[in-house]
Amino acid sequence: MELPELLQYCQDGDEMAWEALVRRYQARVCGFAYHFVGSRDDARDLTQEIFVKIYRHLASCEDPRRFESWMLSIARNACRDFLRRQKARPPAQDVPIEEMHDLSAPGLAADELAHLQTRKRLVHRALAELGEINREILLLKDIQGLSFEEIASMLDLPVGTVKSRSSRARLALAGQIRRMVSGPEAAGGAR
Repeated sequence: MELPELLQYCQDGDEMAWEALVRRYQARVCGFAYHFVGSRDDARDLTQEIFVKIYRHLASCEDPRRFESWMLSIARNACRDFLRRQKARPPAQDVPIEEMHDLSAPGLAADELAHLQTRKRLVHRALAELGEINREILLLKDIQGLSFEEIASMLDLPVGTVKSRSSRARLALAGQIRRMVSGPEAAGGAR
């Protein structure tokens, strides 16, 4: 079923349509929350909270083409509220391997899989070390795949500002990864 039709059924109170909508976007919302707050358990709780908010405000999403950015805006606000309540940044620690999604693909050897998992943990740790603005831009643009225009609308910023922040965030992430891999001298000495 196409999204506009599914949303219409949901707005009309169809429970099966709502269940289908949740199944369609649950992993994406939970992944977003996990990257934002850094805890699998907190991300699961937040995902439920986010879908309750989506359900309550579904009528305010008038354009099905903007549903995903609208949904992620609700998720972003819920995650920010959670972090404010916790009065802490996401922890800068290794993510246990059992919490990582299976990266295996047909034909990958065990050493290739281990290398991919190590890289993914490194990127996750580096993301957790970034400032909130850089982390948020990278989550929205590079992980969630939103366009610069959608992010600009969500953050109430000019598109040019979002583009420049995205560029700076990528540079900050690269610098953080270099520092983590090779020590402070790998980042060029200047901060």
